[in-house]
Amino acid sequence: MTDHHAGAPVPEQSGPGAEVAQTLRRVRLTAADYLDELLALVPSGPGVERVPIDEAAGRVLAADVAAAVSNPAFTNAAMDGYAVRAADVTNLPVRLRVVADVPAGSSADPRIGAGECVRIMTGAPLPTTADTVVPVEDTDGGLAEVEIRAAEAGRHVRHAGEDYPAGQVVAAAGVRITPGVLGAVAAAGATSVTVRRRPVVAVCATGDELVADGAALVRGQLYESNSHVLAAALRRDGAQVVRGGPVPDRPEPLAGWLDEVAPSADLIVVTGGASVGAYDVVRDLLTARAGGVFRQVLVQPGKPQGWAHWAGTPVIALPGNPLSASLCYEFFVRPVVERLLQVAGPAEFTAVAAADWGCPPGRMQLLPVRLGSGPDGRLLARPVHTRGSASHLTSALGGADAIGIVPAEVDRVVAGDLLRVRLFG
Repeated sequence: MTDHHAGAPVPEQSGPGAEVAQTLRRVRLTAADYLDELLALVPSGPGVERVPIDEAAGRVLAADVAAAVSNPAFTNAAMDGYAVRAADVTNLPVRLRVVADVPAGSSADPRIGAGECVRIMTGAPLPTTADTVVPVEDTDGGLAEVEIRAAEAGRHVRHAGEDYPAGQVVAAAGVRITPGVLGAVAAAGATSVTVRRRPVVAVCATGDELVADGAALVRGQLYESNSHVLAAALRRDGAQVVRGGPVPDRPEPLAGWLDEVAPSADLIVVTGGASVGAYDVVRDLLTARAGGVFRQVLVQPGKPQGWAHWAGTPVIALPGNPLSASLCYEFFVRPVVERLLQVAGPAEFTAVAAADWGCPPGRMQLLPVRLGSGPDGRLLARPVHTRGSASHLTSALGGADAIGIVPAEVDRVVAGDLLRVRLFG
């Protein structure tokens, strides 16, 4: 069996590697082996840049961020109340004289003597002569004098450096900057960070049947959605996207678009035209002009896929059916983008199948699923569409939380089976 259309032009090759190269173009590959091929297309990263922290959300750190100061920078009150000496609150209740107020942001350090205390607010520096904070709710709230009704020595005090000392790494290289990471970086005193440069990824969909946004449809046409889905996923994953409009099933328009985007792109993703049909222009063009390698990947949906280099830029060719394109992006292209950014991929975990469904023999199945909780609290995964993973189902994408991954050796999933799942996003 061959992966090429019989009439597709194949570049002439000679030398000892020619037979091997032609054989490679005809083999079927497991999903894991094909992913290894794609990962080998790109280097480990496109470089780094320095950005202000208010522009860093969603980026990937390229260097550790160390704390400029200890956190907390000074010992302070953890509650609104009264700063006291533990020796003065051993026999309760007791009345103490209030000698000062210390609000948050104050630099005051009033001295507390025997029988005295200071009214203090959360976050305010603890007076040097105090060692305990009594919450206001354990007092009568007095201003000149206060009755202490309950207290515990050493409580409600945040000690300097108890979170981390100056110099400690608070965010490590390779971490994606979430709001929480951004908060830690800002609290550590950083004003800018070194991040991976966003890889530039160009994406387009091919097909004479595709119509751009808003145009009127005639018989045989449909609105193009693949480039929108993939562009959104690429931006989510940290790429800078160049999105092309629908490209017709003719070599020269596609070659022209590739010539236009290749010089500035780190990666090109094209959907459609990768199979063995008479008008599969992506396969024909990339094979004839770029030494394209096209595979029958043992996955459903998404069997016809391929790759090449156009003017030195790697090109990944995905199937054109919408569900195939989206799921194959998540499983095959997203790891390539993550390799460019040197960031870890999404975690996989186990859920319980909430329904029965059939699986394609000999191929790993990727199935859009919706997650939920069962009566026993276990995580359930239910197919979002009654037709499972049929490659043309666009509605299946809108209702899915995750991808169910069924091994090639499984021919049927039964409710109650354990299922490997990977979250979108």
